[in-house]
Amino acid sequence: MPTRLGRTKTNLHRSRTAPAMSTINDVDHSDHPVKPSGGSWSIVSQAVVLLSLYLSLGVAIYSFNRTHFTGVETHPIVDALYFCIVTMCTIGYGDITPRTDSAKVFSIAFVLFGFGFIDILLSGMVNRVLDLQENLLLSTVKNRRRLDYIVDVKKGRMRIRMKVGLALGVVVLCIGAGTMLMHFVERLGWLDSFYLSVMSVTTVGYGDRAFKSLSGRLFASVWLLVSTLAVARAFLYLMEARIDKRHRMIAKLVLAKDMTVSEFLAADIDNNGFVSKSEYVIYKLKEMGKIADKDILPICQQFDRLDTSNCGKITLGDCQH
Repeated sequence: MPTRLGRTKTNLHRSRTAPAMSTINDVDHSDHPVKPSGGSWSIVSQAVVLLSLYLSLGVAIYSFNRTHFTGVETHPIVDALYFCIVTMCTIGYGDITPRTDSAKVFSIAFVLFGFGFIDILLSGMVNRVLDLQENLLLSTVKNRRRLDYIVDVKKGRMRIRMKVGLALGVVVLCIGAGTMLMHFVERLGWLDSFYLSVMSVTTVGYGDRAFKSLSGRLFASVWLLVSTLAVARAFLYLMEARIDKRHRMIAKLVLAKDMTVSEFLAADIDNNGFVSKSEYVIYKLKEMGKIADKDILPICQQFDRLDTSNCGKITLGDCQH
């Protein structure tokens, strides 16, 4: 019987082959993609613990063999920690140097293994940056308006600029703190204090100036490690800013040009004579350098595995297997 809207009323029957509603309700319909655990902070914390143990071992070895090293002594423990930090940060002032063969072997092993801990700390920082980028990408997966996406892109740019500014600010703060302490503790002139601070933070270490007092070496043991990591992080963020700028420039060039016949043929992945939206997205992502064929192949293999009915699409029945 016709309704007020002029449509015929139809009875809806559930197909016998369709799965039960209880089964459908059991499926997780969350629109949040599964996010891999980054664990960047756990990596950094483990590196800090291992670094502390490694420095303790180096201090113990140096303290029991301090007669194998030449240099001005202040305190055995402080001198040992100061030598280990200066060696691991590749500064090498030259105020404390190995004298015997065993001390030289210890110095070689200590600096080589120390590179591993610095690399782990920097890797944790890199993973943290990648986690932030991943959060931004995962947030754009949801169906949102274009305005929201533009706001997220601008926030991403601002976040990178803020990180660069903060990292450079920390480097300047380290140089300023080192200059002040060298002037008041090591009794150097302002120019020499600034000179030694910059040469130390940048891990140059000519050796014409170094820390000679007990308090100066105690401060340097902490300051050198912090400033070295600060400089490395600043370079990391500067590199990230350059890469982000290049990616945005490439994306702008790719999206500004029209599609040619050759590009149409290249985008037609299944060679059916037309380019679908998914094919167009994949082609543009490849043009931007976001993905490559080696990234798409495992996904296609997974799709073929899930498509048990071999119909070119994944149905709800395929998910029940």
